[in-house]
Amino acid sequence: MHEVVPRHRSRWRPLQTLVPLLPGLALAIALGLAGLALAELPLLARWQLSALTVAIVLGLLVGNIAGDRLPSRLAPGMHVAQRTLLRAGVVLYGLRISFQDVMAIGVAGLVVDVVVVVSVLVLGTWAGRRWFGLDRDTALLTAAGSAICGAAAVLAVERVIRADPSKVAVAVATVVLFGTLDIFLYPALYPYLGLDADAFGLFTGATVHEVAQVVAVGSAVSPETADAAVIVKLTRVLMLVPVLFVLGWHESRRGGERAMVVPWFALGFLAVVVLNSFVTLPEGFRSALLLLDTLLLATAMAALGVATRFAKLRALGPRPLLLAAMLFVWLLGGGYLLVRFLA
Repeated sequence: MHEVVPRHRSRWRPLQTLVPLLPGLALAIALGLAGLALAELPLLARWQLSALTVAIVLGLLVGNIAGDRLPSRLAPGMHVAQRTLLRAGVVLYGLRISFQDVMAIGVAGLVVDVVVVVSVLVLGTWAGRRWFGLDRDTALLTAAGSAICGAAAVLAVERVIRADPSKVAVAVATVVLFGTLDIFLYPALYPYLGLDADAFGLFTGATVHEVAQVVAVGSAVSPETADAAVIVKLTRVLMLVPVLFVLGWHESRRGGERAMVVPWFALGFLAVVVLNSFVTLPEGFRSALLLLDTLLLATAMAALGVATRFAKLRALGPRPLLLAAMLFVWLLGGGYLLVRFLA
């Protein structure tokens, strides 16, 4: 006989599912909010350290200082933050891009973006394993952060390949280090590169790691450079969708599955890009969604930080850093030659 579930019990079942998640979610969200607040401080804002970066550092500190003393009841909520909230954050990230932006950069800009993304991903994954002896996940995450959009790309790729949190933390660290170097190096090089403001914007958007870092570099040269750089960068971010689907297909082949591993959140991301391209949202509502998106990604980063131990980071050694340095040189030199040739 089938058990008859009383109506009052079925009514409370969603609440019973939610309650065990609250402690971990509360800690992750608190760290994410702290990341947002600290990133606005003048000192950190001057260094263009994003809320995502600050949040993962806070998570690392909490996870490593508290260590095994952290209550086990935090785990379910932290797991949801690392997965569900992360997917939601990647989906909402599409509000930053529109097809009009893609059209505005022209054929040359699109070609530069495609060549940069493909070459960095291929070179980073291959050289990371062959030359630096890294495992596939660490090499791929490091390459994705350099190739597409920094920490957001690292997080999105992690959702497809399900890498260890310590490898995510290392990849994010390389993005922060070399992206921060970009902020100082690119404006200093500008007078010597022989590029006009628009071409330098193309070069910046196609080769600098994070969106915030692109804004910082472009603004240091001219408003025209900043506008061109951001458009090129956001088009590069859109490359995340085909990359995630190729990775999903590769993961299905690698795991011996017949059905392709579909990163559904990538379809959500693309749907939001379409919405942003054809529907004008009220500015206040759009700003609130962008703030929510930053909080969701910062919360996921904080949860990943809590799960990461410094011992695991030390075990990886300097090799991810060397790989990221090689990709930095490739972006700088190869990107410059591409722009000189095409623009």
